[in-house]
Amino acid sequence: MYLKVSPMKGVQRFRVKRKLAPRYMGPYRILERKGKVAYKVQLTVELRAVFPVFHVSQLKKCLRVSKERVEVRISS
Repeated sequence: MYLKVSPMKGVQRFRVKRKLAPRYMGPYRILERKGKVAYKVQLTVELRAVFPVFHVSQLKKCLRVSKERVEVRISS
């Protein structure tokens, strides 16, 4: 599944503004279901600071795994 990271107004994500910013990242593997509307996701090492449980509204079904992948770089 893909994780929704669509930009909010005035927020810069991945050093790209507005229309060119990625809307979804992934694909990621679902590890387990937490409650009725939340899922635990296996994130990459770069995203270790992010809590791995997401609401279903933040997830998008992955129909096929593409060869293109958005690299995530988080600067501290």
